[in-house]
Amino acid sequence: MQFDQFIDLLKELIRQPSVVGAEHAFFRVLQRALEERGAQVTWYEGLLVAQGREPHSCMFSAHIDRHGLICTGPNEFQYAAFVAGSRSDLLGNSVSEQLMNKVADRFNHTPVMAYEPWSGAYRGRGEISRAYICEYRNNLIFELQGLEHLVAGTPVAFTDRLSIRDQRLYGQLDNVLTAALLVHLFSLGYAGTAFFTAQEEAGRSWRYLLEWFRRFGGSTNQLVVVDTSPYPDIATADRQQIVLRRKDANAPFNARTTDRIENLCHDLGLSFSYKDAYIEAGNRELESRGLAPQSLGSTEMGRITAASNGLVHGTTLQIPTTGYHTMEESAAIDSCRALLSLLLQIARLPEP
Repeated sequence: MQFDQFIDLLKELIRQPSVVGAEHAFFRVLQRALEERGAQVTWYEGLLVAQGREPHSCMFSAHIDRHGLICTGPNEFQYAAFVAGSRSDLLGNSVSEQLMNKVADRFNHTPVMAYEPWSGAYRGRGEISRAYICEYRNNLIFELQGLEHLVAGTPVAFTDRLSIRDQRLYGQLDNVLTAALLVHLFSLGYAGTAFFTAQEEAGRSWRYLLEWFRRFGGSTNQLVVVDTSPYPDIATADRQQIVLRRKDANAPFNARTTDRIENLCHDLGLSFSYKDAYIEAGNRELESRGLAPQSLGSTEMGRITAASNGLVHGTTLQIPTTGYHTMEESAAIDSCRALLSLLLQIARLPEP
């Protein structure tokens, strides 16, 4: 599977900033990587579409935005996902929001870099000195050192590099990891379509996808969304190579497609689990102790399924990770290899 080439690609892509709401510069980098691998690339608002010689044979999607900051005033910085999503009040219906209080202190002393959102031109480096939840704005507020000159609207990315330790990949992986896997598929002869969406972390990516399917899709369209899936520790994450889902907080997924992929996992000897079942089991334990349940999570697949009225259906595939939304997010190399082999098999299957 030319896995060493995939690692080289991931090292290159993870260094390129792609803050939620300011992904244009990363789209430029992605376009070049895809065209070098023979894909035909078309750019739409919030969406990059890469197609091989048989574009309707298979369709995968991955989001390319990563968490970062946005300058919202003189030496004032906020969590970009919530600004891009125009959310002044957070509803607590996503895993990201529920973990916000837990991860706030993890960003202290994290190096950051500012850039022009369109060109990617470098605007300076700095460091996070403090992160806290503002009781008035209900958002993560950051104080930085070294970037006092920035004007409102400037994105600030966490400075990142890929690290490999103990057969695990470390970095801000969500979701450059699976985006890199889809790019690498074209190196292996992938002939279908790959969608790369913006603003997934702000809950908007499904809108860009749905617009494309309404214009260019068939009467029904099968889509497989690839992503990462957070677990509390390495031991729990390593219980499975692949994470499947039958539903999220928005909608149930297509049962036939999910069952076909489960069967493929059996055929390939890949271990897997269902994230919705894992969360529901945990919620039963929480409720027995009188604690609030966790959200099933909100995914791109669930959002587009709920909104498309049957036009788009499918399921999601995820790589189990730890260190959710931090610079020390990690994934097992074994899981990355497993997902790549699974994607190759799915691409060779005829439509049901």
